[in-house]
Amino acid sequence: MKTQFRILGIDDAAFDFGDEKARVVGVVVRCPAYVEGVMISEVTVDGMDSSDVIIKMVNTSRYKRQLKLIVIDGAALGGFNVVDINRVFGETGIPVATITRDKPDFKEIESALRAHFQDWKERLDMMQAGNLEMIETDNKPAYVDRVGMELAELKDILAHATVRGALPEAVRLAHLIGTAIAKGESHGRA
Repeated sequence: MKTQFRILGIDDAAFDFGDEKARVVGVVVRCPAYVEGVMISEVTVDGMDSSDVIIKMVNTSRYKRQLKLIVIDGAALGGFNVVDINRVFGETGIPVATITRDKPDFKEIESALRAHFQDWKERLDMMQAGNLEMIETDNKPAYVDRVGMELAELKDILAHATVRGALPEAVRLAHLIGTAIAKGESHGRA
């Protein structure tokens, strides 16, 4: 594999559940850590437009043809605005992965979805549509879901794209930029 490949890391900015919209930040990194571009959009808090937003973000980007992978921090943006990674892959042609440090508790997630959404089953089905897999990192395990790429290749890309910790640099930077936009200063971990 070429060592100078590009990935897009996506995370949402901090928001309050009373907010109508949440900012979404995408960071294009030429791995391992050279930032080539930043994109900003927004999703409806607890809406169903995150897949549309990511598809538009990617398909209108000048970086699209150069991207090897889209990595999203978790399965949802803006609360429970679940990303349909199969649809994003299908409409962009770029492999997609979600990554999180903590293994999702789907019983707890189901309970929260049932309590707040009439379409809870659709959201839960999207979150469980793939095959959540644990991968080892230098820090601690991370959990990934993926489409369009074999697990061995994803592990190799994530190893090259991660400078420190468990998350690729593009996702970490998207988190920091999102936090700075929302709070005025970046802090915390992705």
